[in-house]
Amino acid sequence: MTAVKESSTRNFNKGIALTSCPVTFVMEKIGGYWKPIIIFHLMSGPKRYSELKRAIPQITEKMLIQHLKQMQNDDLVRRDAQAVVPPVVTYSLTKSGQDLFHVLNSMVDWAVKNGSV
Repeated sequence: MTAVKESSTRNFNKGIALTSCPVTFVMEKIGGYWKPIIIFHLMSGPKRYSELKRAIPQITEKMLIQHLKQMQNDDLVRRDAQAVVPPVVTYSLTKSGQDLFHVLNSMVDWAVKNGSV
């Protein structure tokens, strides 16, 4: 697959959509299948990578690592690494990530109301 040029029309239009449409902005940050699930599990407090992997056994290691990095770059997740042997790394929600609590709780309420759980 070839890379998309930074100056492409697609990137230009995407930039306009991100700034003019709040839903597009939110979907860019937490869209997809796994990101809301990861955030949901971090809502109960900091987790180590292995705890997240156990909590979401269907996700591949590659996808979990990729999404954690993306959410870290988007300032939704904080990665805290302690300089000990073996390394201890925990993931937690930033203030911006915590601001998504009501969004995810609304999704849970909707699922319960509509017969999912």
